[in-house]
Amino acid sequence: MEKVESGLFVSVEYTGTLDNGEVFDSSKGRQPLEVQMGAGNLIPGFESALMGMAINETKTFTLPPEEAYGQRDESRMHEFPKSEIPQGVTPEVGQTLMLSTPQGQQIPARVDSINDEKIVFDLNHPLAGQALTFDIEVVGINATATQQPASCGSDCAGCGETGCC
Repeated sequence: MEKVESGLFVSVEYTGTLDNGEVFDSSKGRQPLEVQMGAGNLIPGFESALMGMAINETKTFTLPPEEAYGQRDESRMHEFPKSEIPQGVTPEVGQTLMLSTPQGQQIPARVDSINDEKIVFDLNHPLAGQALTFDIEVVGINATATQQPASCGSDCAGCGETGCC
């Protein structure tokens, strides 16, 4: 029986929930998530949990923040003068905007607070500091990819800041 190992492409159905039972992401109604094991595209605990699983095997596991998106880091809160916000952009608290680094990299930032003079952005991943529970089922194990690469949305399970699931 084939098992999940580094280098293989694994398709997995999943549902991710928070401690309060809220579903933060799920493959239900979409294609299963397909990833190449060992490529660094999954949060570490998710990839570790998949290793060694067989086709049609199911598993439920909970990851502490350190094995998911890490603890919240208050140094990732950044203030900007409101005058630096481009004309025509009206940020609202809770909204996620894309900020550009001096090198041109795009970084998602959630608007934390706004006053007359400044806007505070939270650059922590939205799930930082959270324990994450996943219900997964391995539905495919292949030597080559079976799906077209997907573009990653902010709700993609296992997404790190550097790439897709």
